[in-house]
Amino acid sequence: MGFLYGFDKYYLFLVVPAFLFALYAQFRVKSTFNKYRKLPNRNGFTGADVARAILNQNGLRDVSVQSVSGELTDHYDPRTRVVRLSQAVYGSTSVAALGVAAHETGHALQHRQKYAPLALRSTLVPAANIGSTAGPYLAIFGLMFQMNPLIYIGIILYAVAVAFYLVTLPVEFNASTRAIASLETMGILTWDEAEPAKKVLRAAALTYVASAAVAMANLLRLILLAGNRRRND
Repeated sequence: MGFLYGFDKYYLFLVVPAFLFALYAQFRVKSTFNKYRKLPNRNGFTGADVARAILNQNGLRDVSVQSVSGELTDHYDPRTRVVRLSQAVYGSTSVAALGVAAHETGHALQHRQKYAPLALRSTLVPAANIGSTAGPYLAIFGLMFQMNPLIYIGIILYAVAVAFYLVTLPVEFNASTRAIASLETMGILTWDEAEPAKKVLRAAALTYVASAAVAMANLLRLILLAGNRRRND
């Protein structure tokens, strides 16, 4: 069949480059964050202060701000309406921390305004979790044992996961745009402090682009393998 489980020419030329891009993106976000985590803001605000201020400014006093363990584990939970900031962000006064904190409040603002891509992403979560886990294995299993229904089911399931990654892009980009706007219009950061915060958020955005690239490369690989299977029948 021209492929082995987990490895084939498409894996080499599609998935491996995307995976290397993802490694670069992870390195870029960590190095950029570590660089600007040493640069404190002149006003002495912490990440928690900024998140709370932006939420209050936008009438979201019922959204709480909490500290969470881990590195770069910051996120907004729409189910419990909580902005969770990692320890490196919650109590830090660095411009990097303020950028990340503002970004997570951007998701809370999206949630309140029923931002369409965020709502779509939330809808896709259950199917995407199944598709990302089971889809590739079903497709490869179908290819190995020449079971066409399994091939197509696996590809369709994984395509839903890829859709989730693609929808995530505008959600994250929009949250960063909201973050920078809040930091500047509320006078939290000066102009020269805002630029490093933008660099941190751009580096973080690159990780989402890389995740989408890896997912698309894997999907294209499965489609090409299925195409070869049909031609060889």
